[in-house]
Amino acid sequence: MISPALLALALGSSLVIDVADVPVYDVSPACRAAVTVMPGSFEACMKDEAGARAQLAASWDRFAGPLRDNCVQTESTGGSPSYVELLTCLQMAQDAKTLRPDKTDGPNR
Repeated sequence: MISPALLALALGSSLVIDVADVPVYDVSPACRAAVTVMPGSFEACMKDEAGARAQLAASWDRFAGPLRDNCVQTESTGGSPSYVELLTCLQMAQDAKTLRPDKTDGPNR
């Protein structure tokens, strides 16, 4: 039997990943990279990541499934994943849903 992922690739459709739980990331490479270009310490970065992971775990079910799926897929594409960036993506996507239509495009921004 053909796996769903292989079938999706063969048919040219995008693969949708259903994310039921907060993903598990190895954030140490991202923190190592971050401290080379920004002031701060590796330990402080890891603490920020742990805090963001805790926030995600506490509020994961409050984010709509499609928002979670999109942000996890975005965060998992290239580079080192980050809980801080995943949380930011989810918060921004959720906030964007509450914008008035006349504030989202055109000259009225």
